[in-house]
Amino acid sequence: MNQLYVPALDAAPREGALRDARGRHKRKLRVSLTDRCNLQCLYCMPEHPKWLPREQILRRDELVRLVRLFVTELGIREVRLTGGEPLLRRDAVEIVGALNDLRSIGLERIAMTSNAVRLAPVAGALRQAGLDDLNISIDSITPERFHAMTRGQVAPVLEGIAAARAAGIGVKLNSVVIRGYNEDEVLPLVRWAAGQDVSLRFIEFMPLDGRGLWTRDKVITEAEILEQVGREFGIERLPRTAEPAEYFRLDGRYRLGIIPTISRPFCSTCDRVRLSATGELYSCLFSEACRDLKAPLRSGADDARLAQLVRGHVWHKEAGYAARPGYVERPITMHHLGG
Repeated sequence: MNQLYVPALDAAPREGALRDARGRHKRKLRVSLTDRCNLQCLYCMPEHPKWLPREQILRRDELVRLVRLFVTELGIREVRLTGGEPLLRRDAVEIVGALNDLRSIGLERIAMTSNAVRLAPVAGALRQAGLDDLNISIDSITPERFHAMTRGQVAPVLEGIAAARAAGIGVKLNSVVIRGYNEDEVLPLVRWAAGQDVSLRFIEFMPLDGRGLWTRDKVITEAEILEQVGREFGIERLPRTAEPAEYFRLDGRYRLGIIPTISRPFCSTCDRVRLSATGELYSCLFSEACRDLKAPLRSGADDARLAQLVRGHVWHKEAGYAARPGYVERPITMHHLGG
């Protein structure tokens, strides 16, 4: 069982935008559709994952009701669908379509994070249903290295990237860099992405993997990534945006992103919360505690009560990784919660 934290509800605001006691306003909601995945990335998936029973996963109507609540009562404006691998859920396109109907009440953006293995056949349907953009994980473009990192094949990922772009979906590539595994893939990935004119962001290895692999010395920092990139490209740091990534202009033309979660955490400006596939609310990616929303939802709680539970939990959101760096011990792993 996941650890359950029940906050003092009367300490939280009763209306208005969703915010925590540190003054951070929440505009973005991450929603995991499933804990299942068709890859086994070493920084995410346990060696021997145990999939959740399907009856524990939020049904489509439950998921849409909660997202509607976050939009209408709590000021959420952007939703990102995650996993596991969200496209393993058979009704993923229908979920996007149902969320698209929420634009009339304030939802502004629908995004998805995917490994793209199953993307090519459904890219057009996703765009037609209302998907705005995709973050696609790719830690190597070398087939052998990609397989070593994920136990999968890179060819369908590249096909999925091409299909998404052809369908008119915005695409960003995410690459986790780990010392001893793929740090020599930095320049090949930059060359390939720049040649394709597709956005690429490197992510520092976070202490959230399902195998206990993380140690501080395995983190390739922003500075180290820039040192590699600078061997071949001219680098100009761009002004800071609201995104977690820092952006750099390479040779005056290509924009590269780096998310320095470990070396320079952005916790003080975090504007997102996360809903697991089983309906547990996590106010921080590094949280050890959650607030179960599925049980009250299935027990008949009305929207006012659910909103109260959300506000109470988010009000007590931790300062984040910046305040307590190091490995995070908790029952939930990344493939369950989503990135």
